[in-house]
Amino acid sequence: MWKPRPGRWWANLPFRLREGSGEGMSDTVSESDSPSPSPAPSRKRKGKLTHLDETGAARMVDVAGKAVTAREAIATGRIAMSAEAAAAIRAGAVKKGDVLATARIAGIMAAKRTAELIPLCHPLPLTRVAVELVPDETGVTVTATAATEAQTGVEMEALTAVSTALLTLYDMAKALDRAMVIGEIRLLAKKGGKSGDWSA
Repeated sequence: MWKPRPGRWWANLPFRLREGSGEGMSDTVSESDSPSPSPAPSRKRKGKLTHLDETGAARMVDVAGKAVTAREAIATGRIAMSAEAAAAIRAGAVKKGDVLATARIAGIMAAKRTAELIPLCHPLPLTRVAVELVPDETGVTVTATAATEAQTGVEMEALTAVSTALLTLYDMAKALDRAMVIGEIRLLAKKGGKSGDWSA
């Protein structure tokens, strides 16, 4: 029968044992000897998603307590196309009609209906919507400006105007180039509101 060697044979073990009475030893690690867990790295949140409630469900933000202020947003985007299609648009030679005028009106109409297209947007009383289209040899750049006096901003209205104008350009000219590429849609600047002015 195996017997432990005399002396403190357990001193060289890779772990520590809690001493008992007499020669017997306990194989239980004491709480004081247990390594403490490393603290989890802190993650600072840069911002809060206001369209989520405390359970993570989507919600429409309550803006009742916000002040009515003048607000403005400017957005832009571009559609790239073949030289042939771009030339036809600049010359007004597209069979469907005036491409640029149609896209401009489409963008303005879309801005006014943003709340019907983007689920959590508030319906806003827009005071101004302007859509500018600049054609060149390889496509058309669209810039939209939306303004209101309300309790929330008009960024989505400006972005919706740009997106719809670009889609209308595609629809009007797709017979000339079905490989047109819509992209670079982004916010350029916003004014007003609690967060103040911002520009890209």
